Amino acid sequence: MSRDQYEELRAAFTASVSHELRTPLARLLTLLETAELPGADVSALLRHARTEVEEMTELVDDILFLSELEQGREVVALGETEAAPVLRAAVDECLERAERAGVRLELRIEDETLHLPLRRRMLRTIVENLLENTIRYAGEGATSTLSLRREDGALVLEASDDGAGVPEEDAPRLFERFFRSDRARTTRGSGLGLAIVKHVVETAGGHVEARGAKNRGLDVRCSFP
Repeated sequence: MSRDQYEELRAAFTASVSHELRTPLARLLTLLETAELPGADVSALLRHARTEVEEMTELVDDILFLSELEQGREVVALGETEAAPVLRAAVDECLERAERAGVRLELRIEDETLHLPLRRRMLRTIVENLLENTIRYAGEGATSTLSLRREDGALVLEASDDGAGVPEEDAPRLFERFFRSDRARTTRGSGLGLAIVKHVVETAGGHVEARGAKNRGLDVRCSFP
């Protein structure tokens, strides 16, 4: 990458970050201004304000984490991790959020002894982002399945659902920072979850792809040699 290309990419990224932070900041300012009005429900407004602050914190944390990965500060593929306990723990922690969103979570593990070429923290990061993505965007009534299996000489970690899906042409772009398909534009989130998944998987020597269609669900597949 040339210096000009790098500067162009950095400028675009900075602009995207600024845009993503501006929205929750604007909502937070509106909430605080409303709290000053006579008869305002201050307690409720403060709860909403806390949510906005948490959203901004999540965004900043994701940006910093992705920056660390790209600068080599995190060693992604250091040893191996027994995958089954990590997947189970992550699903258990997401069950309540999934229930509130009307999404059913299922876990399918072909072999309890399978290990993935990732540090435990990195594997957990991948799984949490895959689950968060499906809980946010699959839609009420959807079933999402997290699976781990051997396939054609590779280990495959896959999150698939039968929910709202995305336009077929949008699927390859889901790993771009801040890219939002139609449904995602109306749903909160940092817009960096799948970008982080892609970076971690590829740094560990794997490959990631997304396949889906409008109203026909979404599959995010991570394969490791």
